[in-house]
Amino acid sequence: MSFGSPNNPYGQPQNPPPGYGAPQEGQPGQPGQPGYGAPQEQPGQPGQPGYGYPQYPQQGQAGYGYPQAPGVPPQQGYGYPQQGGYPGGPRVASMARRFSARLIDSVAFVIIYAVLGFIGVAGSIGDMQDCDPASVNYESCMNDAGSDFASSFGAIFGVFLLIGVLYEWLMTGLVGATLGKLCVGIRVVKVDTGQKPGLGSSFIRYIIPVVGGFACGIGQLLVYLSPFWDKSGRQQGWHDKAAGTMVIQN
Repeated sequence: MSFGSPNNPYGQPQNPPPGYGAPQEGQPGQPGQPGYGAPQEQPGQPGQPGYGYPQYPQQGQAGYGYPQAPGVPPQQGYGYPQQGGYPGGPRVASMARRFSARLIDSVAFVIIYAVLGFIGVAGSIGDMQDCDPASVNYESCMNDAGSDFASSFGAIFGVFLLIGVLYEWLMTGLVGATLGKLCVGIRVVKVDTGQKPGLGSSFIRYIIPVVGGFACGIGQLLVYLSPFWDKSGRQQGWHDKAAGTMVIQN
C-alpha cells in the first residue's frame, strides 16, 4: 500500500490545470486571457462589430431607418420633381426674358392685325371709288361702302381675337411656349410634374389676364406684374398660381 506523493498525501486525484485537456465549464476566463477551450464570446465593442447580432447604423448616420438604394442620389428641392437637365431644380425664367417674350408676341400680333386691317380697308376704299359722284345714288353708294367697311373691320377684329386666343392657348398648352418664349429660351411647365401645361391649365393661365383687361387694362397689367410680389422663389404670377404653372429657362 502506497501513499500519495508529498504534495498529495491523501492520494486524492487532482484536477488538471486550466487550459489542458477538456474545456473548463463554469469558470470564466481571466481578463484579457481567453481560455483554451470553447471560444469566449465578447460583447461588441464601440466601433467594432460584435459576434452575436448584425450591427445597425446609429441615428444620424447614412442608412438609418431604411436601406439606401445604391446609385440613387438623395432628393433635392421641394415640390418640383427633378427633371433631366435640371440638377437641383429648374432655372426660373427672369422677368426680363418674360417681358421680352411678351414684347415679341405683341409685335407679331400688331403685324398680323395691320395686314388684316389693310386688306379690309383696301377693299372698302375700292368700293367707295366705284361710287359715281355724278350719280343720284352716290350718297347711298357711299353709305353702303361705309357699312361694308364697318362690317369688314368688325370681322377682322373678331378674326384677330380668335387668332390671339388660339395662339396663346394652344401654343402654351401643347408646345409649352409661344413664339416669343421660344425666341428668348423660356417655357411654361406644370409645377408638380415639370411637363407641358396641357389645354386646361393653359386656358386658365390665358383667361385671367384677359378678364383683368376689362378693367381698363389695369387688371391685366397687375397680373403681368404680380410675379414681382411672389415669395415662393418661382416668380409665379396670379395666372400661374391659378393654373399651377411656372415659367422656366431652357
